[in-house]
Amino acid sequence: MHLGLEGKVAAVTGAAAGIGAAAAVALAAEGCDLALIDLQPADASAEAVRSAGRRALVIETDVRDHAAAAAALERALEELGGLDVLVCSAGITRDAAIAKMSERQWDEVIDVNLKGVFNFNRAAAPIFQRRRHGTIVNIASINGLRGKHGQANYAASKGGVIAFSKTLARELGRFNVTVNVVAPGMVLTEMVRALPPDVIRRAIDETATGHLATPEACGALVAFLCSTQAEHITGEVIQIDGGQYM
Repeated sequence: MHLGLEGKVAAVTGAAAGIGAAAAVALAAEGCDLALIDLQPADASAEAVRSAGRRALVIETDVRDHAAAAAALERALEELGGLDVLVCSAGITRDAAIAKMSERQWDEVIDVNLKGVFNFNRAAAPIFQRRRHGTIVNIASINGLRGKHGQANYAASKGGVIAFSKTLARELGRFNVTVNVVAPGMVLTEMVRALPPDVIRRAIDETATGHLATPEACGALVAFLCSTQAEHITGEVIQIDGGQYM
């Protein structure tokens, strides 16, 4: 399928690993140049993007920093010559039952997972409005739809991302800007592979397919939502969970 992404410029947060890295590689494979944004070095992602024959700009920044978000996208504009796509994948967990959850655990997750999305979507909105086109994909979670024991902070942050994205889809649609959400179940990232086997097994048992999604499958979905093939899809929350939340 021709996705129509050749020569586009995409910015991806959380690009050093996991779904963010996979999304960046998938977009590069379809012809995008990439601004790779992460608090950690995204050198491996940059190497993969360049191996696909595309340009890679590594920007180390904290998504919680409002001014830094705007500066990162302005740098992408200047050094890569445009901005067509924003993917917000940066996220953390700080799990605890609510009776034991500290204020710090709450604030850290909300600041990265929700405020980080706000910061970059807010910075991208006037760019896309000015250019009268753009695509935003924000990464949430099925736990933002259903809740999860020990994840009040995480579920609240991802539920907030969903409501936020639907609002932006309404606000930005008239500028030819689409805003969608990808809501994975448990994904076989390196972080998940380090979990106790019984935790992974319980997640697999919840699925209808009998296995978990890979980061690459999530990346392919992101690339599709950024494509011309999906230009009339906006305000949607697309689950990729093998039926985990069915």
